Amino acid sequence: MLLELANRLATLPAALPADINITPNSDGLPGIEALRTIVGAVMTGGLILSVLALIVAAIVWGFGANSSNPHLASRGKTGVLVSCGAAVVCGAAVTLVNFFWNVGQTVS
Repeated sequence: MLLELANRLATLPAALPADINITPNSDGLPGIEALRTIVGAVMTGGLILSVLALIVAAIVWGFGANSSNPHLASRGKTGVLVSCGAAVVCGAAVTLVNFFWNVGQTVS
């Protein structure tokens, strides 16, 4: 009985359609070029703002450390970490999207 069930399960993938060749239509969405331009501008702005925030936070951290103000130094350290995280997210967004796009293309 188990052998018969195993044989039926072994023939099941042959009955399913395995060859699926569907390519996404990258031109089907109206306004895709404008959307790409907007996303690129937002990412560039995000990177510039994160670098500016990093500079300001480092200055605040320096003032706090040199004036013996631990609260100000702590705020500066937090700002440095947050700005570095924002820069990493903005910089890695395209790589992450491309990675998951390629992973999705290999699923069959």
